[in-house]
Amino acid sequence: MTKQYDIGLMGLAVMGQNLVLNMVDHGFDVAVFNRTTSKVDEFLAMPESAARESKLVACYSLQELASKLKRPRKVMLMIQSKDAVPAPEPILYPKAAAIDAVIEDLIKILEPGDVIIDGGNTHFRDTERRTKIVEEAGLLYIGTGVSGGEEGARKGPSMMPGGSEKAWESVKDIFQAISAKVGAKGDIPCADWVGARGAGHYVKMVHNGIEYGDMQLICEAYWMLKQVLGYTNEQLYETFAEWNKGELNSYLIEITRDIFKVKDKETGKFLVDVILDTAGAKGTGKWMSQLALDLGTPSNLVTEAVYARCISAMKDSRVRASGLLTGPNKTFTDDKKLFAEQVRQALYASKICSYAQGYVQMQAASKEHNWSLNYGPIAMLWRGGCIIRAVFLERIKEAFGKNPNLENLLLDDYFKEIVVKSQDAWRNVVKTGIEFGIPIPALTTALSYYDSYRSAYLPANLLQAQRDYFGAHTYRRTDKPNEVPFHTDWIQESR
Repeated sequence: MTKQYDIGLMGLAVMGQNLVLNMVDHGFDVAVFNRTTSKVDEFLAMPESAARESKLVACYSLQELASKLKRPRKVMLMIQSKDAVPAPEPILYPKAAAIDAVIEDLIKILEPGDVIIDGGNTHFRDTERRTKIVEEAGLLYIGTGVSGGEEGARKGPSMMPGGSEKAWESVKDIFQAISAKVGAKGDIPCADWVGARGAGHYVKMVHNGIEYGDMQLICEAYWMLKQVLGYTNEQLYETFAEWNKGELNSYLIEITRDIFKVKDKETGKFLVDVILDTAGAKGTGKWMSQLALDLGTPSNLVTEAVYARCISAMKDSRVRASGLLTGPNKTFTDDKKLFAEQVRQALYASKICSYAQGYVQMQAASKEHNWSLNYGPIAMLWRGGCIIRAVFLERIKEAFGKNPNLENLLLDDYFKEIVVKSQDAWRNVVKTGIEFGIPIPALTTALSYYDSYRSAYLPANLLQAQRDYFGAHTYRRTDKPNEVPFHTDWIQESR
């Protein structure tokens, strides 16, 4: 009898290759295919693959891939945007054409009950649409976020699956086996069902948006230590090493610490100092910001992080402006060690605001799309394997464990105590950044969010009066029933 394989994977770029090797190492037999078929042979010839030859089989068409799989058949797509092919109808997002074309072919090949899995960074609206198309064809569909980069894919990623809930039992053993593990015994998998249709890819998008915010906040903390205090790279290494022992313990703080230690082999300088200050982006942070605007939720920290990358890309213009526009010329004369601690506190308080915004957006999206997201377990999906993994996430799980309907993380006792205790330090860091002319948009917007959220009254009363003046948009009154609109002839009344 011909051997049948547990799962098929199409797309043998680095992420796909590493997922395949991860699956094989956890006892699964995998059939592999790539549209450029020479990549199949190249992958099977790699030493790591060759050593696992009995667990792998090369396929040179989708039909052959399907024929090698156990039922219900499971085909995972790891297709890059650069692999895009023409789609039968206009599409909104870069990778949609490639995925749609493959799904159309698979629907013709697979049978009822078989599962198609998209493991890429896909826009949730495409996953919503595809789930419906695939289910109508009698098949099942999963759109899963996979976080952790190349290393995570190989050693254990964070996985956030959504789509057809009936498909979860078919892939659960594979996903949970290959995912990162956390907990005191290291036995809690960072892979669990997130919700219907596009829920998994939405949660992955929020993860990426929070990642944008975390990275920008860390960069601003670094810049304050370097520009205000004049810290050397050795001092920066020591500072981040110390920070990583406490509340800020996380993957991003850890790798930032390590970055400050690396020397450039060509020049002998610290490598970070010879890297051009222009940041790239793949778009998921922008998606989160755009969708926050659609929902009317203030995810302003990720928006500032996206804009910070945009302005960094304006390198030539910034260089010209630096010779024409001036800023303050100040010297720091206070206690450097104390200020460094204040930067740490400001970073942690701002990080809390960033996650608070992300969770508020997920709550609004869950309500809008009827996903019934479970917020505490989502924090544990991010506890290992992914880029934003941090000890801090266990506090989020505890917060939603105490109150599953928690309106905002800032209202949880633990997080409330941290931000209140950090206020003086936080405000001094922002004030110092402004006084020294140092751009710290994420730290500043986090503090503004905190101050806005804790304010029972905001100046929107004047804004609404302005709208009513020029556009007759009406307003509500504080002394009348809220549902009753009022309009004033402001021109007449002001005479």
